[in-house]
Amino acid sequence: MSTREMIYAALAVVGAVVPWYFNLQFMATGAGGPEFISALWVNAATSSFTVDLAIACITFVVWLLAEARRLGMRYAWIYVVLTFVVAFACAFPLFLLMRERHLRPAA
Repeated sequence: MSTREMIYAALAVVGAVVPWYFNLQFMATGAGGPEFISALWVNAATSSFTVDLAIACITFVVWLLAEARRLGMRYAWIYVVLTFVVAFACAFPLFLLMRERHLRPAA
């Protein structure tokens, strides 16, 4: 595994664990999905971050589907699901890791 692949793998793990640490803390308060969505818009700072992340996620999904198709990578839909169910911070580096691995034999 190359250094870049190790970095992507570590970021994918951290990108899954850290956001879910905070998600679980939020859920431990008894709050559910509607409260979570409301909290994303509680003030201008959270609204800014929410919109920024949404635009980044949409851009990522458009690019990853095109890139996966271009490279002949299968199961690209998994990264879309991971983006919205686990975390963008997990899905993006994981896709980059798998893209590196897919490109390696061709190099």
